[in-house]
Amino acid sequence: MAHACDSAAERLAERLGFSCQDAHPVVDVRNPFGLENATMPFLELLVIGGAVFALIHAWRRWRRDGDPVNISLWFASVVYLAVIEPPLYFPGWFGLQEHVGLIFSHNVFTVQFMYDRLPLYIVAFYPALAQLAYEVVRALGVFARRGLLAGSLAVAFVCQAFYELFDQLGPQLKWWAWNPDNTMINEPALASVPMNSMFLFASVSFGALTYLVVRLVGARDGRRSPLNDRRITLRTIAAGALTPLAMAIAGVPSNAFRGGDHLGIQRAVLGAELALVWIVGLCLLVDAWRARRTDPAPVASPLFVRTYPALYLGVHCALWLCALPAYFAAVDNITEQSTPIGSLWYAALCAVAATGLIVAALRATTSRPAEEPVRS
Repeated sequence: MAHACDSAAERLAERLGFSCQDAHPVVDVRNPFGLENATMPFLELLVIGGAVFALIHAWRRWRRDGDPVNISLWFASVVYLAVIEPPLYFPGWFGLQEHVGLIFSHNVFTVQFMYDRLPLYIVAFYPALAQLAYEVVRALGVFARRGLLAGSLAVAFVCQAFYELFDQLGPQLKWWAWNPDNTMINEPALASVPMNSMFLFASVSFGALTYLVVRLVGARDGRRSPLNDRRITLRTIAAGALTPLAMAIAGVPSNAFRGGDHLGIQRAVLGAELALVWIVGLCLLVDAWRARRTDPAPVASPLFVRTYPALYLGVHCALWLCALPAYFAAVDNITEQSTPIGSLWYAALCAVAATGLIVAALRATTSRPAEEPVRS
């Protein structure tokens, strides 16, 4: 097990309350009522249920409406996970120990894969959130009016708002732990969350994935996609596999200043990039809100977008409320349970943005029942 549970991984596992020694190489199943804390089964139910809901929605969009984008986005996000996650869990296996190192470790949930490193809910998180963001932006008509690039940028912003509700809360509730010894990647940080993760994983990845999927499998000029199932499958795999490349390119500006002596510059670069995500996203979505008055862009199959984003936000707000007593009792940003706290002000800002997005999507899906094509 030494090759799968080195000293850094074992230290993080101990902080989370388990040991990575003797973990099963394929899958482990645990009692959901015997996990580290009571929030974990609710998180699993929310995310795994959301992924199943998203898959059903995507299948209907493909078979009933002839649009393969949703189903391709669902599976491309899983391909992306399969490419990006194993090197993060086992950097030594991929020759990345010196360049990346161990960044974080998940806690053990009900179902775990790969020597207890990959929870099932994380597998489900990517397709659930990708579908959520794409459907919100599609409902607001950004793709139809502004085109593929603008729509993908809007998806990056929507993911930032919804993802960071989760990202800023997880370390406090022991859903995972960042490796404090890996200052090369995990600094600079906003509270307990590395800013690299906030920008690249919470925005760039989903925006790039959406762009690639719609570009490769989306319809043209309002017609149904002419691709057969085999070509859709191959292009879906390509979209998921190419997304990490887009992330690497987007990470060049901040990585140019990596290192202790340039930490302030790197923080400024990442802060500016995150601010740009917010500015571009808000501008596009304010434009979409105003356009509803004169040029409605209604969406077919609205059930998913009318229910799951609100459910996701509501559950995360409830989980945040559960965490607030320990948050406010924290000393030097560490709770009595020895867990680091996230940024409450940033999570509150994301909650406000997510609420506005949900309200706008609800307004958009109560108009006409017609459909407008994505313009790529």
